[in-house]
Amino acid sequence: MSVKTIVQQQYRNIVDSAAAKIAGLKAPPEGWLRTVRSALGMSGADVAKKMGVTRARVTTAERAELTGGITLKTMQATAEAMGCRFVYAIIPASGDVEDIITAQARKKAMAIVGTASKHMALENQKLPDDKIAQEVERLTREIALEMAPKFWSDK
Repeated sequence: MSVKTIVQQQYRNIVDSAAAKIAGLKAPPEGWLRTVRSALGMSGADVAKKMGVTRARVTTAERAELTGGITLKTMQATAEAMGCRFVYAIIPASGDVEDIITAQARKKAMAIVGTASKHMALENQKLPDDKIAQEVERLTREIALEMAPKFWSDK
């Protein structure tokens, strides 16, 4: 195994581990800031005082969280004012990095096999569907393993 492959696998493990830990976690309807503040029994004024800002600023932050307009810095500062830790992550929708890589490899494999199949059909040498499917799977594994430099391009 190359050093690049080992390092890439370490990154995959980090992402997959995070995904496993927060699988199914969804933001509460009122947002995390307001939900945690309410769970702690803190008023907006209490949080504002700890942050050294106005009550209106806390309200604005809570609303901004709901619309996606809040900054990471504000989320972190507000969480710390409530005695909490702000955590964020980017995880694969499926929970597994390998699924994303396999989907991209399959897309490329299908394009390659599709082109070859068209040419073969023109020459009356079309393969049966099961053979085409087998070739797509074989090529998908090969492409995913290799991950050539243009792996993520759509060409």
